[in-house]
Amino acid sequence: MPAPAAYDDGMADRIYMDNSATSFPKPPAVTEAMVRFATECGASAGRGAYAEAKECEEILARCRQRVAELINAEGPERIVFAMNCSEALIIAIRGLLNTAPAGSGAITTTMEHNSVLRPLNALAGQTGLKPEFLPCDSSTGLVDPDDFRRVIRPETKLIACVHVSNVTGTIQPIGEVARIAREHGIPCLIDAAQSVGHVPLDVRALGADFVAFPGHKGLLGPLGTGVLYIRPGAKDYLTTMKEGGTGTISEQPVQPSTMPDKFEIGSHNAIGLAGLSEGAAWVLQRGVDALRSHDEQLCRLFMELTDGAEGLTVYGPRDIAQRAGVFSVRAAGLSPSVLAEMLERKYGILTRPGVHCAPLAHKTIGTYPTGTTRLSLGAFTTDEHVRRAAAALIEIARRAPVQS
Repeated sequence: MPAPAAYDDGMADRIYMDNSATSFPKPPAVTEAMVRFATECGASAGRGAYAEAKECEEILARCRQRVAELINAEGPERIVFAMNCSEALIIAIRGLLNTAPAGSGAITTTMEHNSVLRPLNALAGQTGLKPEFLPCDSSTGLVDPDDFRRVIRPETKLIACVHVSNVTGTIQPIGEVARIAREHGIPCLIDAAQSVGHVPLDVRALGADFVAFPGHKGLLGPLGTGVLYIRPGAKDYLTTMKEGGTGTISEQPVQPSTMPDKFEIGSHNAIGLAGLSEGAAWVLQRGVDALRSHDEQLCRLFMELTDGAEGLTVYGPRDIAQRAGVFSVRAAGLSPSVLAEMLERKYGILTRPGVHCAPLAHKTIGTYPTGTTRLSLGAFTTDEHVRRAAAALIEIARRAPVQS
């Protein structure tokens, strides 16, 4: 699905391909809503009886409803706002495991982001948690769901799995992973940082207890916004990591137990959520199925254009059904940083080099410790952008110094 013909992203001849970090450009309505909030509302929800405070409440409620509709949540109260996906993951991971007995287990994969790896490793030192990192296929990055079943033990308190890899674009079989967790009565957490807004996700059909995702990537909202979905009945698995003012039930000196107040404290990032609400509306209007078709079209084009290119390696699945628009590449003889610098300086293509906060993923595909150069596509990426990026990579790789 190409960008609207009249859309001006303000980047002149530069091509943004770092949507895995944060999406750009944003739909105009996102910025307009934030400006309107800053200049016409400016209040904090639940902190006043005047019209502007009530308007802020309505903005948050509308955002919650739109996000809930996008993922088919049971209701808007299942949507907990966070400052980003990392915080949403922490609410679930720490909430489940902070008070777990020493020797408790958690199972995840080697394709996870540091937002999962680091909390689990921290808890290993702090509480005696025993995390298990399941190996994934070195070519595709896929995990075998049966591997989860094989390592489950009575002490296992959490199963966590990324939906789409931020390194290879690999789409993991999270439906099977969640089913295995349910069969064993183990809470299941899905990291949907790279999938919501890009790949259809129905949380009721999925059956996971918790799904974390950012507002500023596939949902096209601003930075500083994130979401944790909590299925009905699962909130009681979690202890709170933070307590404080909620603007509701203020007569009680303890944290409310109701959703979403149990996990939201202080004044919201209302200006950011005003923007996120419009980003979610934009995605709802286009439809995630249509956005996924657009992504598949771009993936297919990129792989066709780069297939067999001399000196160029493209990592991750070749099967379109197993991948999203995140591509890690290497050009023989060039470091990822040098390749990224050349892409920007000569071709105006913006990418991200390095290990992408996912060191075990790079160990899995054999690119650790230097990593790769990552090109990540978005809703406003066009066929022409992909053609120019592929041509630039092929030209650079052809001219790169040959390693002895």
